[in-house]
Amino acid sequence: MNTPICDFVRDYAARAPLRLHMPGHKGVGPLGVEALDVTEIPGADVLYRPSGVIAESEANAAAQFGSGRTVYSTEGSSLCIRAMLYLARLWARERGMAPRILAARNAHKALLSAAALLDLPVDWLFPAEGGVLSCAVDPGALDGRLADGQYAAVYVTSPDYLGNCADLAALAAVCRARGALLLVDNAHGAYLRFLTPSRHPMDLGADLCCDSAHKTLDVLTGGAYLHLAASAPPTLRDAADRAMSLFASTSPSYLILQSLDRMNAALADGYAETVLSTASRVAALRWTLTAEGWTCVGDEPLKLTLCPKSRGYTGAELAALLERRNIFCEFADPDHVVFMFAPSLPARCCGTLLDGLRAAAPREPIPEEPPALSAPRRVLTPREAMLAPAETMPVDRAAGRVLASPGVSCPPAVPILLCGEVIDEAAIRAFRYYGIERVDVVKEVCAWKS
Repeated sequence: MNTPICDFVRDYAARAPLRLHMPGHKGVGPLGVEALDVTEIPGADVLYRPSGVIAESEANAAAQFGSGRTVYSTEGSSLCIRAMLYLARLWARERGMAPRILAARNAHKALLSAAALLDLPVDWLFPAEGGVLSCAVDPGALDGRLADGQYAAVYVTSPDYLGNCADLAALAAVCRARGALLLVDNAHGAYLRFLTPSRHPMDLGADLCCDSAHKTLDVLTGGAYLHLAASAPPTLRDAADRAMSLFASTSPSYLILQSLDRMNAALADGYAETVLSTASRVAALRWTLTAEGWTCVGDEPLKLTLCPKSRGYTGAELAALLERRNIFCEFADPDHVVFMFAPSLPARCCGTLLDGLRAAAPREPIPEEPPALSAPRRVLTPREAMLAPAETMPVDRAAGRVLASPGVSCPPAVPILLCGEVIDEAAIRAFRYYGIERVDVVKEVCAWKS
């Protein structure tokens, strides 16, 4: 498969041109990549008005992912999430609906900031178990929530941070029957397209989804995709660039664009085989660890999540032990340690991790459970809370106050509370449990809202 962006930039750099344009390093510098760091000069195309090399490269990506349209992001999936909400709002307005989204509670905070900026109402699907990481969505329960026809779209995160994958095919069928779009945050699952069979949202019925290419593919940090299904309303495919440009920088990184472009060629050249072989090694590691008494959760093939309290360790303790052996996890909290694998790792990596975990001698199990969360009381919309005057105070003094910041989350991107909700004792217990000591709260709601 051709790589039009890479080819253009390398040809340009090889000419040793007089660069009387941005960026200011003029193609030279200490990092060694400056010659390939260009801007939207003639021939380089324009990211959100593509008609040349970027359009050609995005078409290559769409072919690899089986989408009706794929748009590049150099600002991660966060940008794509905001664009998806804009498109859902646009679609609702064109149908004469009041735009309203139904979202699983474990949504990335980019959804909340987008909802505030777009003044888009969001209602929540809460996890049955009251947890703070996973939020399984039952198709039957979803059908009941959609029965009154008030929601333009449903938003789910799959895979979630622990590696749990939703039944997207069933959820998509419910959404189609009820006339709602299905939006999927697939940030951790770009590689799922290359399993056999594919487990990617584009093949399971989603209308729109985002992939963080940099999370699981060989792409520089910030590289991501917005995918629109071939069956998605044509209006959405036509408006995708406008949706992205509404929130995006006007100075996209051409280093990231080249990385995305080069990935197309890799995906077309035997990548599926390397994913399958890597998934097989991770599955064997998971089987061995389970046999040796470790508790594993999640079903994502290239993610391993351990619950180490059954072995006498908190997640943070186990992560620190592994760091002393030069092994670094993706994430650790009191209850979990998350490891992410990829074909770019050497085959011996599973054995290296196994040796590190075996060095953690079993201890007395830790019985402490994470605090349960109840459905909070919302008194302000996210927009009202985020744009209101705020002050910071210790968590222990915040009972009864309204959370102002969308960034209070634990673990990352999974909020204990959302801005506009009242801080209650259950939330305070959770904040303490996860080490959050201070929060932003809205100043005297009545004084400024009246």
